[in-house]
Amino acid sequence: MVCTVEVSEMPKLNDPILIEGLPGIGFVANIACLHLINELKAKRFAEVVSASFQDFAVTTDAGGVRSPVSELYYYKRGDSGRDLIIWYGNTQALTTFGQYELCGKVLDIAQELGCRFVISIGGFRKEEVQPVPGLYSAATDSETLKDALDLG
Repeated sequence: MVCTVEVSEMPKLNDPILIEGLPGIGFVANIACLHLINELKAKRFAEVVSASFQDFAVTTDAGGVRSPVSELYYYKRGDSGRDLIIWYGNTQALTTFGQYELCGKVLDIAQELGCRFVISIGGFRKEEVQPVPGLYSAATDSETLKDALDLG
């Protein structure tokens, strides 16, 4: 497969956190990352194109069509806090190899920008609607897991 990243700008970021927002159950990640992009007025700096993307197009308000997108945005906090890299897309790669290739390209860019921490967002389908939604977390180290559990 072929996966390329078209970078329009390589921002200088402070210890950025990558937040992934690709489609999945209930489009939870998409909605969350699109909200972050809009609220923070994050700036697009790269687009990822993959031959593994689904063959579809969406219509625009102007009546045109747009191919699948996978874009990287950044937000600089301006204070001494950590900056954000937001990965937003309306599709995922269709094959396992395509997923690895796509993620590898994005992680390469994130690492070049100094990223050492990744948050992947997703929905979790339950059989019954819960009155109080839960937060589920998985982590690669006990400190990160404790931090997530402390958030509730």
